[in-house]
Amino acid sequence: MLARVASSHLRVGTFQLVRAMDDPALLRRVADHAIERHHPDAAGQEQPYLALYRAVISAQARLVARWMLVGFVHGVMNTDNMTISGETIDYGPCAFLGAFDPATVFSSIDHGGRYAYANQPVVAEWNLARLGEALLPLLDDDTDRAVATASEALGSFRPEYSAAWSAGMRAKLGLASAPPSDADRVCDQLLPLLQASRVDHTSFWRRLGTAARGDAEPVRELFLDLPAVDAWLDAWRALRPEPDAMDRVNPVHVPRNHLVEEALEAATAGDLAPVRRLLEAVRQPFEPRPGLERYAEPPPDDLGRYVTYCGT
Repeated sequence: MLARVASSHLRVGTFQLVRAMDDPALLRRVADHAIERHHPDAAGQEQPYLALYRAVISAQARLVARWMLVGFVHGVMNTDNMTISGETIDYGPCAFLGAFDPATVFSSIDHGGRYAYANQPVVAEWNLARLGEALLPLLDDDTDRAVATASEALGSFRPEYSAAWSAGMRAKLGLASAPPSDADRVCDQLLPLLQASRVDHTSFWRRLGTAARGDAEPVRELFLDLPAVDAWLDAWRALRPEPDAMDRVNPVHVPRNHLVEEALEAATAGDLAPVRRLLEAVRQPFEPRPGLERYAEPPPDDLGRYVTYCGT
């Protein structure tokens, strides 16, 4: 997977944290501001700047895991579009998965797929390495020791991301109470099935709750290889999934790309009603409501490849 970006700074609220290797005083002031504003617990640590770095790594690991769980594709994960606070920013070329495909790219400028859906954790880790480079003067006066300290801290990203993603997937499958190894096994078996049939991401997870209640047909009709999905459903149901818990984490409504486009076109023409209606749906994403059924439907088959732009 590709993960190459050119920027060397990271947004801190309204500030830019730059590589200030030649100005440690400025770097310290910006880092102190980040601690005060976003991660105040770091201030009381023996090494507050290392604690800041660890806090940012943790926040980003959990954030990107949440993106992956709902099928969100940020689209332009340059370092200046990641935050110290662990919030999602820069809503230009972002979009949500329709058909499940790890290689999905929406941004018009991402010709090499560097910010594809599946690459997001890798890019986040790369960006965090650049932040670690910027913080080196604050971690130790000796550069080699500073590099070793930053590298050791960055090593926590992958296990923390994996733990957050795995816990989230177990919740989506309704298997939070099942043995983790069993839940992880059925999850690993599921993803290739979703990709092979290009199953609509949001629809699948919500319909899976219906399957947990005894009606598997809404799920089965999404797949091409019925024997394979039937075998998977049998293995999954043997773990006794909890449908009510699934409904609390699997949204009915996301800002589906064709609905966003429809709302933008109407707003450009002076009609804000579709924008308001879409917002009404996504503000309560887990609750199906009468009159909002079309906001839960997959995109039309003839929609084609959806392209997003930084200027959106």
